[in-house]
Amino acid sequence: MTKRPFTRRALLATGGAVLATGTSGLLRPALAQGLTPTRSMRGGANNYLRGATIVDRIGSGGFWMTGTVRRAGDGAPLPGQRIQIWAHTTEGHERDPHSHGATLTDANGVFRLEMPQIIPAFGQPHGHLAYDSGDFETVFLRPVMSSARDTSLEAHFVLQPA
Repeated sequence: MTKRPFTRRALLATGGAVLATGTSGLLRPALAQGLTPTRSMRGGANNYLRGATIVDRIGSGGFWMTGTVRRAGDGAPLPGQRIQIWAHTTEGHERDPHSHGATLTDANGVFRLEMPQIIPAFGQPHGHLAYDSGDFETVFLRPVMSSARDTSLEAHFVLQPA
């Protein structure tokens, strides 16, 4: 094995890496090795109604809200977690109680709920989702659709114990 001489370029690269990661990166594993918790999105809690009923479908359906729920750190799927979903749809405004419903994750931490087609509110087609069951920190999401013609929307939760 040949030894490479210590060069100015190697010194600058090493110094830059330490500055970029900080000395803490040398003492503990980087956060990228585990899943970090999902942060609540701005506007996610708008028109939230605590305690929405668990339903098989909201309204007449035709649009699918899907996603996953995992535990922060190890990424383990979280079965039996309650996810509330609401939106401005062809059948009602997001503030209307009949536009809200909840579902539970399956054994793989996957949720899926059919609802009426989401339509733009304030210029953007978007949905609202909440994890609010109490075992983990509450998280509100407000994902925006790429097009008002989309017939599904995905959202993923990574939860931190409460």
